[in-house]
Amino acid sequence: MSTHPDPLARVHTLTFDIFGTILDLVGSIRPTLDRFLTGHEASIDGATFWPEWRLRQRIEQHQDTILGLGHPGYLDSARRALVYCLRKHNVEFQQAEAERFMRVFEELQPYPDAVDGLIRLGEHYRLVALSNGNTWLVEHLVENNIGAEFDSAISVDRVGRFKPHASVYRYAAQHLAAEPGEMMMVAAHSFDILGARACGYRGGYVNRYGLPYESSPLQPDLVVADFIELADYLTDVRK
Repeated sequence: MSTHPDPLARVHTLTFDIFGTILDLVGSIRPTLDRFLTGHEASIDGATFWPEWRLRQRIEQHQDTILGLGHPGYLDSARRALVYCLRKHNVEFQQAEAERFMRVFEELQPYPDAVDGLIRLGEHYRLVALSNGNTWLVEHLVENNIGAEFDSAISVDRVGRFKPHASVYRYAAQHLAAEPGEMMMVAAHSFDILGARACGYRGGYVNRYGLPYESSPLQPDLVVADFIELADYLTDVRK
């Protein structure tokens, strides 16, 4: 954890990744995924399939952004990745089944520590969801599933590129009428912190998964295990 709070004293706005940082993707999706694979007599189980699917989705998103292929959106990239991995493992399925499966994202539930931490942080900071998710999905999840109040929800749909493209963070700063140094990106994966730090944000790395951060000069200002520790530290900065 950083012992130099001075840069953080300027921060008044916290922007959050929601998928995997606030919302528990594994806990929410794996039971449905396990049933789907078992029902289709797949040779692979959900524990092995899930990380492959997640990685492939990131590849789909990066390809869309880097190659300028347009912006069909988060759920489309997740569906394409699902189909790719099912085909990779020779799972027989109908396209309509894959489409129906994607409804699972509407039922995502948060980590309990995230809800508790967000409620505490909301007493001292402006809270903003800054997500790769489709606009309607982000708004639905923030309003109905997370259980903590946000001041704003911003989807990358507004700029037509996925994070960590710089345009996302720059748009958010402009939209929120804040200087980047007055904002902190909070995420449980390093690429979001890297993208935000490159645009002048401060960075808070919630290391839920025990993963090393990137070898980069763009290091987070704060590394915590969960939102309870995050709230403990940041609320102390505001006192």
